[in-house]
Amino acid sequence: MLQDSHAFSGFSVDDISAAKAFYADTLGRRVTEENGMLTLHLAGDGGDRPTLVYPKPNHEPASFTILNFPVDDVEAAVDDLTARGVTFETYAGTPMETDAKGVFRQGGPLIAWFTDPAGNVLSVVER
Repeated sequence: MLQDSHAFSGFSVDDISAAKAFYADTLGRRVTEENGMLTLHLAGDGGDRPTLVYPKPNHEPASFTILNFPVDDVEAAVDDLTARGVTFETYAGTPMETDAKGVFRQGGPLIAWFTDPAGNVLSVVER
């Protein structure tokens, strides 16, 4: 029944204008707006992968990573995004402890977490 459905994901934010500015201007992603909602256009195998960003007045940020952006060089991505005003999360004294820049180096791929204006958690992760 759903094998041919073009499924897509979505997440909520509390301020569509702030989300649009962040995803388009700060992160440099293509964003379109229609009916008070955003479509975040993400690159994917075989083309565009639309992700719905919708307003929710009682929005509560996800307590997990909602989007991961694979990059060739986490250090360069962190430096570039920091220069654009992004603040990376630092987790001290936890199993996911990061360094002062916000990069997790304790095994697995290098990864660094940050939030969008609505508090949703995103990451850059080294391929």
